[in-house]
Amino acid sequence: MAKDKSGYIIAAAFIGPGTVTTASLAGANFGFHLVWALIFSVFATIVLQDMAARLGVATGQGLAGAMKDMAYKPWLKTLFVVLIVSAIGIGNAAYESGNLTGAAIGLDAFVSIGIGPWASILGAIAIILLYSGSYQWIETVLVYLVFIMAGVFLITLLVAKPDLSAMFSQLTSPKLNSDAITTVLALIGTTIVPYNLFLHASLVAKSSKGQDKQQAVVACRSQSARAISMGGLITLIVMATAMMAFFNQAATMDASNMGEQLKPVLGDKAQWFFALGLFSAGLTSAITAPLAAAYAVTGALGLSDDMKSKSFKAVWMVIILVGVSVAALGFKPLPAILFAQATNALLLPVIAIFLLVVMNKSQALGAFKNSWKSNAAGIIVVSTVVGLGCYKLINVFS
Repeated sequence: MAKDKSGYIIAAAFIGPGTVTTASLAGANFGFHLVWALIFSVFATIVLQDMAARLGVATGQGLAGAMKDMAYKPWLKTLFVVLIVSAIGIGNAAYESGNLTGAAIGLDAFVSIGIGPWASILGAIAIILLYSGSYQWIETVLVYLVFIMAGVFLITLLVAKPDLSAMFSQLTSPKLNSDAITTVLALIGTTIVPYNLFLHASLVAKSSKGQDKQQAVVACRSQSARAISMGGLITLIVMATAMMAFFNQAATMDASNMGEQLKPVLGDKAQWFFALGLFSAGLTSAITAPLAAAYAVTGALGLSDDMKSKSFKAVWMVIILVGVSVAALGFKPLPAILFAQATNALLLPVIAIFLLVVMNKSQALGAFKNSWKSNAAGIIVVSTVVGLGCYKLINVFS
């Protein structure tokens, strides 16, 4: 059985500039008081991605196709298609601009030619990788980038010489108030990414064809848990570094100067360290966001999801071109990234509820339907996110 690395692709997908920015703001503004939100996010991601993976193995199709199959009435099927195309297709075009901008900021710290030119170059790299239609090549590039990110941010933290006692004292005093709720939602939204559910189901459906389904599920579950936990650890490291470098100084932070503000603890190489990590984070998400959108949109519209098909290529090509165009216009990424992650958390319950329904009602699942434990975990995840979203809305209107 070929070793599946889809879990690392999911980790690569959620650790983008949005994660780096949101984790940096969380560490700078709140220290370790919001680590509880990250721990919950990692748990929720493992739970939901496990459902998506089992769906892919059992049915041989992605989440979009399964959702359509569950809709027996034409109006409901149309609603699913509109939701998927708008939330995942259009939404990922917006995310792509942030991904390319973040990676471009990282590269511009090395060679200053401007955000627009770098975004165009990165868009071209993403196009070349995806146009190849080689899943193994894309997978290899993404896995290497994940390990580069992990190494860069870990070295950054070690050089910063973290105050472990201060971190532990804040870890044991979690915080949730009107000031913190947007950042809490952003941490959740940047980790539990709805489009990753579509991506994971589709990738596993393809990679597990011809294999023993039970063995494929066990292997995928173990590897995904490790990869997602590693992604959570990278996010935690970014939070810790930000806490050590500029706790309570977030008002002066911007994605373009975060590296500069690490100079007190990292010296003259600070900007280079941060830039390399931001570049790796941006490029991984710049590849996975259009890939996920292509799987979701083609599945919803009943088009071919073969990576070499014209319809599949057309979707990801549009996503990348929109992302490059918006990035080249020079919008300031920090407020948009934080807002996008918070909005993502509000969209998550809708997709998660649909996933729960599919995992209990689909006849094609057989023995891989949700157990009561999976349902209980899923309900806890959805209820928590809905509760936090309602708390946010109450604070907005009050």
